[in-house]
Formats: sequence, structure tokens, C-alpha cells
Amino acid sequence: MDFLSTHAPEQLPGSRPLPPVEGPVQAPHGTTIVAVTFAGGVVIAGDRRATMGNVIAQRDLEKVFPADEHSAVGIAGTAGIAVEMVKLFQLELEHFEKVEGSTLSLEGKANRLSTMIRGNLGMAMQGLAVVPLFAGYDLDRRKGRIFSYDVTGGRSEEQGFAGVGSGSVFARGSLKKLYRDDMTEEQAATVVLQALYDAADDDSATGGPDMVRRIYPMVVAITEDGYRRLAEEELSGLVQRVHEGRLQLPNGPQAPVS
Repeated sequence: MDFLSTHAPEQLPGSRPLPPVEGPVQAPHGTTIVAVTFAGGVVIAGDRRATMGNVIAQRDLEKVFPADEHSAVGIAGTAGIAVEMVKLFQLELEHFEKVEGSTLSLEGKANRLSTMIRGNLGMAMQGLAVVPLFAGYDLDRRKGRIFSYDVTGGRSEEQGFAGVGSGSVFARGSLKKLYRDDMTEEQAATVVLQALYDAADDDSATGGPDMVRRIYPMVVAITEDGYRRLAEEELSGLVQRVHEGRLQLPNGPQAPVS
């Protein structure tokens, strides 16, 4: 990124000039990303829908990417720029590891991503914002951690759970009621699926599980053993269980009233 900034700044995602247009730029946008920590690490998940105005631009967009062996990025915002930024971020981390002979700390990775988001501020002011969610397993602290951002690159560490994107307000409400700090990995995966289901229930830009096309949210677990995307067989079982529960309780599981 530093090399491009010096020698070819126009190649950076946030430095490319846009042609003059009237009104907002129409481009596919990714929506809701959620993450929760559990006893052995962190789970991050995203729905699969991309929208362009009132049109569903893509039904099977993948929005969660491995940053390196022990971290992942979930993208919300302008899909094309977000994917390009993630690829550059992956390259940055790989380059650092090759040059230094060690991996960057999780805190350092979060700070580096913040710098890259800030570099896209010009595009964000024109309606092409990228707002990712970063999660990983901290090998020093031996626990999962979650970082959220704003369009200016401002970084915040979230405690327990977080959500970004158009459906995040509904997803966070669901997470707030279902989250427990002693959950297993399977329970954490179920909680993020419930949160995405609630987000899709109230936000038209968020896609729920597509049972007809068998398109399910993407769910990733990151532990001391590294990054692991839940296999189709494992995920489909969890989605089916959540779906069957919704047939009985359309609003989802109820938190007890004390």
C-alpha cells in the first residue's frame, strides 16, 4: 500500500477519480455482517444478498474473507471496492509476515485496516463507502476479539458481539438478547444465524436463508487452531434447525423475563 501510494496512487481503491454523475452512484452493496465471541474464539457471519437500489443484484455474494490464518474481515458497503480493499489487506499482512518473519499482532492488523478505510474517505463521501467488521483470535491474549469501524477509519473494539450494515440495528437487538459469554462454537454459530434471520425479517437489503436455492449465510469460526469456514453439511443442519424453530415461533427464541 505504501509503495502504491508513492509510485501509483491512482491504483489504490480510494484514489480513483469518478466520472461526473447526477445523483448517487448505483453499485452493488453488501449488507449485514455479525460477529460474536465465545469461550474458544470468535464467530463471524454474513448474509449473501447484494442490493443495488431496490434490486437484488446478487443472491450468493460471499462477504466474509480470511485476512490471515487467525483473522477475518466481513464487508458491508460498496461490494466491488470492499472486495478490492480486502485483497489488498490480505497482501499487506502476507508481505509483513515475509519481511519481518512473524505475524502482525491482532491489534496491529486492526490498526492497518483502519488506515486503509481512511484512505477510501473520498469515495465514501461520494456514496461508495466501505464499512467492514474485523474479527480474529488474539494469540497473545488467547481469546477472540471484534473490531468495528466507521467510514473515516475510526476503530472501536466491541465487547461480546457486533454488527454492521443496513440490518445491523435489528441483528444487534437479537444478539443482545441471545448472547452468553460461555457459549460453545456451535451455540455461537446458531446465535449469529438467528441474528441474521431477524435482520432479514425487518431489513429488505438483508437476505435470509434461501431454502429453495440452498443459499445459506456464510459462517466462519476462528480459534487458536485458525480460520475455519463451516462446511455446507454442518451449516445446513444449523440453518434447518433455526428454520424449523421459526415455523413454531416466527419471531425467534424469546429471552426470559425476570
